[in-house]
Amino acid sequence: MKVVTGVVGNDVHVVANRLIEISLKERGFTVYNLGVNTYLEEFLDALLETDADLLLISSLNGEAEGWCRDLKILKSAYRFRKDVLFVIGGNLAVGEVEESVIVPKFEKFGFDLVYHQKDLNASLDEVERVLAQRGGAAA
Repeated sequence: MKVVTGVVGNDVHVVANRLIEISLKERGFTVYNLGVNTYLEEFLDALLETDADLLLISSLNGEAEGWCRDLKILKSAYRFRKDVLFVIGGNLAVGEVEESVIVPKFEKFGFDLVYHQKDLNASLDEVERVLAQRGGAAA
């Protein structure tokens, strides 16, 4: 399975980005890591170029909402396979915001799975289950 990953927007959390890459590789994914300070359009371009099965965007500075709110609009302009899984995780809001508020907001933006302040490995376990259910072999 192929995954495009990186940190969205003006976020420079390179250590977290590297840990995500290592975790994905340990699970057998082919990883295309775009690094930090990545625009949403760069993620989508890379998703098309690599024909990846999964887009996994991370954010730790809490500013993902501003960088990701146009995902649904941009998805309609690109021609993605219907089985591509769109995932975002990390600290997705500035300040104390409940998961019950954050998750529906990002789902409305066009993400299939949203992990606000969740454990990386538990989240990746669920991503693998969802990919397997969609017909792709888990990594």
